[in-house]
Amino acid sequence: MRFMMLMIPKGYETAAPGTMPDAKAVAAMMKYNQDLQDAGVLVTLDGLHPPSMGARVSFEGGKPLVTDGPFIEAKEVLGGYWMIDVASRDEAIAWAKRCPAGENEMIEIRQVQEMADFPADVQEAAAGFEALQGKSGKN
Repeated sequence: MRFMMLMIPKGYETAAPGTMPDAKAVAAMMKYNQDLQDAGVLVTLDGLHPPSMGARVSFEGGKPLVTDGPFIEAKEVLGGYWMIDVASRDEAIAWAKRCPAGENEMIEIRQVQEMADFPADVQEAAAGFEALQGKSGKN
């Protein structure tokens, strides 16, 4: 079962462009990341720049509208994520509990939808989806 563990750092929604984490916190997180890899559960992980460097594309009225960050209405934003492959939701929670997160951070755990989770008509409509996964053509 694949799960995304989503890091939600409080205050990151208003972080200035180029805001970087503390080296000591990064060192602790790297140890945790290595533990995930050593256990064979880590699929991928990434940190994200603050929303002040991002953009949102909405589709009100069917037309794309681009809004540059920061996003005034944002209360929680992602700071990064891990994709892990574990046997159960409980195991995903156990891994999240081991994270050396600060008191201003929380991790949301979400199970990834697998093709087998969908009814036959949805699987048929999504034919070829699995072939697209992980094949962006860029390195």
